[in-house]
Amino acid sequence: MAIAGDKTRGIRERRVGKVLSNKGDKTIRVRFEYTVKHPKYGKYYRRSTTLHTHDESNVAKVGDSVEVVGCRPMSKLKCWRLLRVVREA
Repeated sequence: MAIAGDKTRGIRERRVGKVLSNKGDKTIRVRFEYTVKHPKYGKYYRRSTTLHTHDESNVAKVGDSVEVVGCRPMSKLKCWRLLRVVREA
């Protein structure tokens, strides 16, 4: 339970993915892959989502494995923030 005036923000969603593009200034695109079970046939298949992510210091390069965390919307598409580079390409 949060106390009034407490600065904790709660638990934020974290995801790990690969950097597809870093062409924008302070913006990277991260592909997040996951598996889904088909409701009728039970087979698992792969899906992916591209996340537009804020990279304040432009440290991530194409092919890097990065961890991103959800944040407030920064623009029309950006609502994720780079937390750390897990593994460099």
